[in-house]
Amino acid sequence: MDSVDPENMDRGSMWDLDQKLDQPMDEEAGRIRNMQGEKKFSALLVLRFAFQSLGVVYGDLGTSPLYVFYNTFTRGIDDPEEVVGALSLIIYSLTLVPLLKYVFIVCRANDNGQGGTFALYSILCRHAKVSTIPNQHRTDEALTTYSRNTFSENSFAATTKRWLEKHAFRKNALLILVLVGTCMTIGDGILTPAISVLSASGGIKVENPKMSTDVVVIVAVVILVGLFSMQHYGTDKVGWLFAPIVMLWFLLIGGIGIFNIWKYNAGVLRAFSPVYAYGYLKKGGKDRWASLGGIMLSITGTEALFADLGHFPVLAIQIAFTAVVFPCLLLAYCGQAAYLYTHTDHVVDAFYRSIPDTIYWPVFIVATLAAIVASQATISATFSIIKQALALGCFPRVKVVHTSKKFHGQIYIPDINWILMILCIAVTAGFKNQTQIGNAYGTAVVIVMLATTFLMILIMLLVWRCHWILVLIFTALSLLVELTYFSAVLFKIDQGGWVPLVIAGAFLLVMYVWHYGTVKRYEFEMHSKVSMAWILGLGPSLGLVRVPGIGLVYTELARGVPSIFSHFITNLPAIHSAVVFVCVKYLPVYTVPEDERFLVKRIGPKSFHIFRCVARYGYKDLHKKDDDFEKKLFDNLFLFVRLESLMEGYSDSEEYSLYGQQAIQSRDLLNKEGNGIVNSDMELTITSVDTIVPVRSPQTMTVRSSGQGSGQTEIDELEFLSSCRDAGVVHIMGNTVVRARRDSKLYKKIAVDYIYAFLRKICREHSVIFHVPHETLLNVGQVFYV
Repeated sequence: MDSVDPENMDRGSMWDLDQKLDQPMDEEAGRIRNMQGEKKFSALLVLRFAFQSLGVVYGDLGTSPLYVFYNTFTRGIDDPEEVVGALSLIIYSLTLVPLLKYVFIVCRANDNGQGGTFALYSILCRHAKVSTIPNQHRTDEALTTYSRNTFSENSFAATTKRWLEKHAFRKNALLILVLVGTCMTIGDGILTPAISVLSASGGIKVENPKMSTDVVVIVAVVILVGLFSMQHYGTDKVGWLFAPIVMLWFLLIGGIGIFNIWKYNAGVLRAFSPVYAYGYLKKGGKDRWASLGGIMLSITGTEALFADLGHFPVLAIQIAFTAVVFPCLLLAYCGQAAYLYTHTDHVVDAFYRSIPDTIYWPVFIVATLAAIVASQATISATFSIIKQALALGCFPRVKVVHTSKKFHGQIYIPDINWILMILCIAVTAGFKNQTQIGNAYGTAVVIVMLATTFLMILIMLLVWRCHWILVLIFTALSLLVELTYFSAVLFKIDQGGWVPLVIAGAFLLVMYVWHYGTVKRYEFEMHSKVSMAWILGLGPSLGLVRVPGIGLVYTELARGVPSIFSHFITNLPAIHSAVVFVCVKYLPVYTVPEDERFLVKRIGPKSFHIFRCVARYGYKDLHKKDDDFEKKLFDNLFLFVRLESLMEGYSDSEEYSLYGQQAIQSRDLLNKEGNGIVNSDMELTITSVDTIVPVRSPQTMTVRSSGQGSGQTEIDELEFLSSCRDAGVVHIMGNTVVRARRDSKLYKKIAVDYIYAFLRKICREHSVIFHVPHETLLNVGQVFYV
């Protein structure tokens, strides 16, 4: 057992007793911690996961052949050798970005199977104090899912950590970088369905040249409306079809590629030589450089690959890409290039025109289904990343619904779904062609990639502790490719590239202002919290009328008594017989196990009957219905009272702190409760209401004479709390209004008084998020000047 740190002896004005004292945590910790890295799978199971990952992870990347060459040669093909040069760039882009960077490097930076920019940010928050909301506590670090590496103070990682933590500006810059990447991912959720479905629907016109473009757009819009309308059903019932559809799609485009290479021009295979890529760039010209924006579309879906990791093992992701996705994509692009080499005038519909006539319509059907699967994966990734942003205080409160009882990660956000649908239809119907949508798509994707690159540099330095030379090589190669493509998409800002910038700018404004208001509100509550001396001075009755029942006072503070409590009893001098301050907080971990969710504390002497309960959640966790939450809260509260009384009568031969997550002997203590002699390794002497002093004693110890008295006290308090619960439970919540101070600058007044106030007005109330019944809800109004 770990020894007690002398610096942690001062527990402030209250003491903690972890609800996990009744069972050992070693086995559970070994099972959960580093789940992604430690799980061992059989070869057959890994292959099964690799097959399933095709439908979840690679749908977006796999549909890129539908529109790459069309967006690359928007002005037509002047020289067939241009096709070979473009193909060479596609081959090496696929090799450097999806294969080397993402599949073999970035995917290893997953947060226990969770990917995306917020997952990287969560890892960084666990390794450095870069979170702008300081609501974490040292007890949170003992969670089995709170995995982090340690390093010496003289290491380069420690230097990087100190550099990040030194100035608030750097923390804000890191947050803005994450928000930019997140907003561009949301843009992907709008543009991927638009370009994928529109490109797939374009196959109708190839066989019917006289058909109006409007008909294709209408077909695409109908498919999109159906896709978004079905989101609330989830993918549980049809998800098993995704992998076979995408697998069939890859086999088809790979097979068609082989056929076209054999039939038209096998000479395009010389594009595997980087000389042709260099030659394509060397000829230069603004149009040639701008065409790189079209070539970059060959790696779109790569960021969605990382965001859609789910819980697939990294090995399965790597096998699926190297064995199926990568070779089939290379064959598909080579086959289209071979066809275009001899049919330079067919670049507009290169994919569909290169399909043999005998299998045209089956391929069209599979292409449409693959586009729908790719769109579904991107929409799901958008829901997931917004849920992460919501948990970390960077997005207004919205309703989040679980769509599957089997799979924890499948969620649906109604408000966001309809916003995505409206914007997606507007983009599809507004542009009506793949070129401008492709330009917008490319802008969004390259910015997300740049954000991931900068976050990965910090991950490699701070978490992986890589040698600086390796970090430099990774940075140089990544930025060489991504900045090249970024410079190319800048030429297309006025040709549709402005769309993701406007969408991302709007979401960025909303997310940053919401986070800014949340931080300011938290800081105000921290500064205005009530001192324990004031509470103790009120006496056991708190100077009030104590009415039967239990009052659950919701607060964002994990420590201290919130100002809402003093405001309430000042205006209404009555309070319930028992009071529990409930703090629901999110941590930078993907999940908090149910049996580690609650921490219970007592505030003041026992006669006060005031407790604190901290409910901890990860960014993938969801609140359950109120009855379930309330039941678990009281179960942990009653367990706390039993263990608190029990621990008063025992002594320990070693030092021990109740702040820890693990207590090896507690189950034995509960089993032997009431015996005259107990063998124990623990003793805690409670010398006052706010201090725990570890003491040493012999291995065998006798229960003190006060043991029976404390046992009777425990029974009395349990009966008292039970009677209070039977009398009724009232949920007391703060209905706060946040205002900027009069001396604030103009931009702050606009942000707080107008934008933040508007967002709070239209977003869901805490009572709705926590599923609190209206008949048991009591709102307390307050005005915060920040």
